[in-house]
Amino acid sequence: MNAVQDEVLTDLADIVHEIAGVPLDEVLPQQSFADDLDVDSLSMVEVEVVVAAEDRFGVVIPDQAAALKTVGDAVDYIIANH
Repeated sequence: MNAVQDEVLTDLADIVHEIAGVPLDEVLPQQSFADDLDVDSLSMVEVEVVVAAEDRFGVVIPDQAAALKTVGDAVDYIIANH
């Protein structure tokens, strides 16, 4: 990972930790939001994470956010659309 990816991952980990209570060291690029972090696309937690990420990074995450299966997918999306 480069410095930008590390920074986005750190900020995203903060968001997931604040909203879902997931320990920071468990928010890793290969982790699945639904399977590993227990943040599924049908939960209010997922909506809160998306809204917080949009606010923090100044990006719009479309309703197809379910396609962002892993933390790494989200980091890549945020960087590509920032």
